[in-house]
Formats: sequence, structure tokens, C-alpha cells
Amino acid sequence: MTQYRFVTPHRTGKWYPDLLTAQQQAFAIGAGFYDQRSGLFYPYKDTRLEIDGALVNGPPEGIAA
Repeated sequence: MTQYRFVTPHRTGKWYPDLLTAQQQAFAIGAGFYDQRSGLFYPYKDTRLEIDGALVNGPPEGIAA
């Protein structure tokens, strides 16, 4: 099962079973802003998305570049 988490230079988020939950919880660790109206996630500078421990090079669908 694929899991997702956001990582900043100073904090590491928990693993979540779906990208939407990871995006919504990323705000709590200061990794970005989730816009509920548009459903887009805006990661802050130096925020990385990890999928099962592998770093993603480009933003997945639903994440603003």
C-alpha cells in the first residue's frame, strides 16, 4: 500500500494512506498550505513529498507548482 508524507528541513510528517490526508495534515508541521476551496496544496520552500520513502521529483496531481 502506498503511503505519503511531507518533510521539511526541521520536521518530518507522519505517513498517511492517501495524498489528500497528507496534504491536509502538512499544515500542522509547517510544510505548506492546503486550500480547501480549490483542493490544491501549496508546499512551502524546501518541502519535499515522500512516497514510501522515495522522493518525488515533480509535484503530483493536486499540488500547485
